[in-house]
Amino acid sequence: MEPSIACRLLLPGQTAIVTGGGSGIGASIAQGLGAAGAKVVVNYSRTNAGAEEVVQSILDQGGQALAFKADVSREEEVQALFGTAIREFGTVDILVSNAGIQKDAPFLEMLLDDWQQVLNINLTGSFLCAREAAREFLRRGVVPERSRAAGKIIFMSSVHEVIPWSRHVNYAASKGGIMLFMKSLAQELAPYKIRVNSIAPGAIRTRINRAAWETPEAEANLLKLIPYGRVGDPVDIANAAVWLASDESDYIHGTTLFVDGGMTLYPAFAEGG
Repeated sequence: MEPSIACRLLLPGQTAIVTGGGSGIGASIAQGLGAAGAKVVVNYSRTNAGAEEVVQSILDQGGQALAFKADVSREEEVQALFGTAIREFGTVDILVSNAGIQKDAPFLEMLLDDWQQVLNINLTGSFLCAREAAREFLRRGVVPERSRAAGKIIFMSSVHEVIPWSRHVNYAASKGGIMLFMKSLAQELAPYKIRVNSIAPGAIRTRINRAAWETPEAEANLLKLIPYGRVGDPVDIANAAVWLASDESDYIHGTTLFVDGGMTLYPAFAEGG
C-alpha cells in the first residue's frame, strides 16, 4: 500500500515556493503543501505542462496555486520568481529548494560543463533562492497567527551528502555542499527566527532513476541497499516536507532529515562487513 499525502491543515494562510515543482518529488511536495493549506508557487524551468497539472490538482482541492518559469541558477529569474509570489500572495513563508539535476559520467570523462551545470542548479540555485527567501522573511518578521517562525527554508539534499558516489562526483559534491551550506545558514539565521533544514531522500520512485526500479530484477538489486525493504515514494518526501514546514517541528533547526528506508545504515555491514 502506497503512503498518502498528509491532509491536516498544518499551514493555513501561508505561502510556499517549491522549485522544480513540476514533476517527481517537487510535484508531490507542492501538492502536499497545498493539501496542508498553503498557497503554492510551483516553479519549473522548461515545459510548463507538469507544473500546470500540479497547480490544477491544488485548485481542484480548493487551494490556491500558480506556476512560474525560472532557472534557479540565474539571479534575475529567481528575483522574478519571488517578486511574483509576493505580488500574487502577499509574502512568502516557506521555501522548498528542490530543483536539481544529474549529469553523470566517470570522473576522467566528465566535462567541465557537466560539472558546472550540476553545481549551478543544485548548489548555486539553492543559494540564490534561500537568499531571496531570507530577505523576505526578515522584511516581514514573525506573524504569530501564521507561524512561530519568521520563515522556513527546506533544502533538498540526498543520502549522497554522506555516502560517496563513484561516477557521480558532481552530484555528490553538490549535495555535500548543500549539507554545510544549510548548517552554516541555519547558524547565521537562527537569531532572526528563520528555520533552516534539509531533507535527504534515498531511493525514490521518480523518472530520474526509473532504470533502478522499474523491472523486478532492478528493484531486487536496489532493495539490497534499503534495510526497510521498499523503494520510497515521492509522498514520503512530501509528508516530511509538510511537517518540517509546520510549527510541529518548530524546534528542529540545522538538521538533515534522512528519508531513506535506512540506506545510510550501510546495510552491507549488517553481517559484519
